Amino acid sequence: MKLYDLELSGNCYKVRLFAALARIPLDIVPVDFLSGAHKKSPLIELNPWGELPILVDQDLVLRDSQAILVYLAGQYGGEAWLPKDPAHMAGVVQWLSVASNEVQNGPAAARLVDKFGYVIDKPDTLKRSGRILPLIDAHLATNKWLTLGRPTIADCAVFPYVALAPEGAVSLTPYTHIHAWIERMKALPYFAPMPGV
Repeated sequence: MKLYDLELSGNCYKVRLFAALARIPLDIVPVDFLSGAHKKSPLIELNPWGELPILVDQDLVLRDSQAILVYLAGQYGGEAWLPKDPAHMAGVVQWLSVASNEVQNGPAAARLVDKFGYVIDKPDTLKRSGRILPLIDAHLATNKWLTLGRPTIADCAVFPYVALAPEGAVSLTPYTHIHAWIERMKALPYFAPMPGV
């Protein structure tokens, strides 16, 4: 099973992190992002969106980190990571949506501006960060994990860009419960770090 990967991408890291925690072997294939390899053959045939990560498992090709997390958890990780019970699954999926919307357009986008020079409305990214981080912090004030009282793919999806928020000049200093959650994540068996985390 291959993961076409960019080491500094939080979206790629979500997949690497979950695979490490769940002990799912991946063949990591680094992609020369700066040369645009993700927008050229053969990768553009695998993902016409021209984005990373891309997972290839035999004949299956998946794009989008949240979709890849769902597949890996369902196929290889077991119900501890993604339960089949509809209410419990919905609890996980709502956090996957937060990762792909509020976190992606807040702390993740702010990091794209500061670390990679993307032309994005930085004040808007800070405003969005200022809305979502207090909500996550308040949730974690009474919950050790994002849902179900244990680590799930929800935590793997939200963790990277929240932990990397300072690289976008988004301070985590006020968010003591987020800090504690980050430390809990780092203390999990088989936790895999990335630069900046």
